[in-house]
Amino acid sequence: MTSNFDLIIFDCDGVLVDSEVISCRAHAATLTRHGYPITADQVLDRFLGVSDSEARRTIETELGRNLPEDFEIEVKQATLQRYADDLKPVLHVGEAIAAISLPKCVASSGTPEKIRHGLTCAGLYDLFSPHVFSATQVERGKPAPDLFLFAAAQMAVSPARCLVIEDSMPGIAGARAAGMTVLGFHGGSHCRPGYADRLHAAGAAKTFDDMRQLPGLIESVAAN
Repeated sequence: MTSNFDLIIFDCDGVLVDSEVISCRAHAATLTRHGYPITADQVLDRFLGVSDSEARRTIETELGRNLPEDFEIEVKQATLQRYADDLKPVLHVGEAIAAISLPKCVASSGTPEKIRHGLTCAGLYDLFSPHVFSATQVERGKPAPDLFLFAAAQMAVSPARCLVIEDSMPGIAGARAAGMTVLGFHGGSHCRPGYADRLHAAGAAKTFDDMRQLPGLIESVAAN
């Protein structure tokens, strides 16, 4: 079978590692401590898939003042501490990756340290290294297309030949803006009833909630 794709681009949080709930708890606790009361669920609803810098700009606008210079460091430290205790890979993701013969990379809104730490804790880093890309490497994070275009350029693949695996609306928007096809994953612990419909409405070609479905989905989408 001839594939329409030359590269599979994976988001990290919520797709490879089941980390979104952990990250949101750390982010909410740190924001609340700095005078911006917010729950983990509210962080999830408002900032899932958004880069740290984009989220910070929104919050500072609402606060009418700047957060401390080391705010991102505080969030990162709180997140990494929770990762060590609670982080797990998304169920069956290792076997799904092993069954996909196409080249693969990671394109995540997280910092390089956070991405590496998360993938390492989950035992997945060596499956992608060195092809791991962060929003800190581009001017604009998701939902802008910059990160996906950067990843495609680094992998020497045309954007139209890329298939993205995403779990967030900003991620899907960014991938679609880059001219890429997207599959929406809603099997993470942060995904609520109706989440698949939201992913589809955002532009996902297909949605799925079990990583064992992924290799077959890639084949079916590639054949169209």
